[in-house]
Amino acid sequence: MNNDKILLGRIRDLARRAYENNYVTHTDFLSEAELYDVKSMCVSNGMITGENQIDGVDYCVYGGTSEAERSVMCFLPSYLDAEGFLLQEADDNEVISCILIEPVNKKFADELTHRDFLGALMNLGIERNRVGDIRTDQTRGYVFVMKEVSQLICDELCRIKHTTVKCREVKARECDIIPTYTEVEGTVSSERLDAVLALVYKLSRSKAQELVESESVFIDGKTAYSAGYDLKVGARVSVRGFGKFIYDGVQKSTRKGRLSVKIKKY
Repeated sequence: MNNDKILLGRIRDLARRAYENNYVTHTDFLSEAELYDVKSMCVSNGMITGENQIDGVDYCVYGGTSEAERSVMCFLPSYLDAEGFLLQEADDNEVISCILIEPVNKKFADELTHRDFLGALMNLGIERNRVGDIRTDQTRGYVFVMKEVSQLICDELCRIKHTTVKCREVKARECDIIPTYTEVEGTVSSERLDAVLALVYKLSRSKAQELVESESVFIDGKTAYSAGYDLKVGARVSVRGFGKFIYDGVQKSTRKGRLSVKIKKY
């Protein structure tokens, strides 16, 4: 409860400063689940005063790219709307920086994963909430970070695993690594969450239910509390420790009454 009060106080303070001082204020990076929780608390405390507006101040959610998994809430001054802010940020990033990290010598480079890039940043003493999405093709990576830590990274990060790397700040639109997915098809008895989880990750239904009960499953950023929830087409499901997928829905029914479904697994 105390943490909720602190967070709400922080959100109110950011909105107030944006209004009184007429400049952009923002949170640190929030996961989809954290962002959902913030919005839910604002609703419960009567802070929502309009569409994309808290305490009378407009805000937008921005993560550097479309469909970012980690984003910041940006509170806007009176002279700036969301579209204007995004255009401004694209040309002169003041909130989020995009850093391209690549090996000095590709021939001798290790295969670098999301975890490797994140670990290297943590080793610099950078906190997790200062780091947004990391997109990698196993050699180079585009890392989205708060503007304040971008210079530190460019100056200090020179090695990831056994690979010597170089860093430079680039425009977010230069990120050309697009998250890829594989299509998973199979049959389930119903569109229940536990049935689909079991199919996607090759689990028993009981194990899928345990994941839900441990609050490790998120649907569109919201914690899933019921294994019996029926997934809707387009639902974005994240499972802590397993990954994420988009539910594409039922394609057809089999003669035995089972449902043939399709999933995009990242």
